[in-house]
Amino acid sequence: MERDGMVIRTIYPTIPPRVEYELSPLGHSVVALMEGIESWSEKHVAEIMTARERYDLRAAEEPRPVQTG
Repeated sequence: MERDGMVIRTIYPTIPPRVEYELSPLGHSVVALMEGIESWSEKHVAEIMTARERYDLRAAEEPRPVQTG
């Protein structure tokens, strides 16, 4: 995230070493988007959990050959 400009890393030359991270202005600009994703996720958590359960059940099954003709 530092490479992408989302966070600022400050390194303090102490013993033991200390590093602090903070959101950059670019990082702060994405907070509203993340809050929107959080809100959407909370509204759809039941559907997401159901989809995960269905997927896990299918993934646990042995593969079946494709039937042709």
